[in-house]
Amino acid sequence: MTKETIHINCDLGEGGEFDEKLMPLISACNIACGGHAGNLETMHKTVRLALENNAEIGAHPSYPDRANFGRNHVEMTAEELKLSIEGQVLSLKQIVESEGGKLSHVKLHGALYNDAAKDRSISEIVMEILEDYGDDLRLFVPLNSQLGELALGRFELFHEAFADRNYEKNYGLVPRSKSHAIIEDREMVFHHVRSIYKENKILLQNGEFLKAQADTFCVHSDTPSAVQILQYLQRKLAAENIYIKS
Repeated sequence: MTKETIHINCDLGEGGEFDEKLMPLISACNIACGGHAGNLETMHKTVRLALENNAEIGAHPSYPDRANFGRNHVEMTAEELKLSIEGQVLSLKQIVESEGGKLSHVKLHGALYNDAAKDRSISEIVMEILEDYGDDLRLFVPLNSQLGELALGRFELFHEAFADRNYEKNYGLVPRSKSHAIIEDREMVFHHVRSIYKENKILLQNGEFLKAQADTFCVHSDTPSAVQILQYLQRKLAAENIYIKS
């Protein structure tokens, strides 16, 4: 039987208490770089932890809105948004290089991630910033998004699915305000991931399916029992000869 690998990422350096336990279980980390969370100290600490565990290191920029953890839309001019994202990515890139590593990718956070999925003007700003880095950075993009469509052929893309979140029929995530937004049961997470990975489909709450092909799966570090979910995924996937890429 051919050994298969699955790529799993996690948003870290956000002030959570389980970063040290999560890092060995994942393929890549997306490090908060000052917008919604994070500072120079946490960035250095999380980068070192990633290097110790051979995890890919990505920048996780957001709207500059620490009060709401970057989960609310912020009205900004195009120039203000550009400068904010540029500053966050560059800050982490310099820290990664100072620690002897290399920045591998960029993944937007929260409301900025969701806005770029449907707003072409925001996606254009992201493209303009990342083009300064040439071919050095991979971009994590939402499924069926404006950002992914615009970046196709311009960057190496990883289409991302969320292991611990339910979806709506437009490929958007169920809002966190709804009770069924987050998948906390580890067995349900496994079946959700397996369905996308093996069958290329997302099961919706109404029983319908969406076509989906993902290159990476995210488990949120602030999801309750995230460590246990990842440990369970590791065991269940390995039983099917699928291993988390490291």
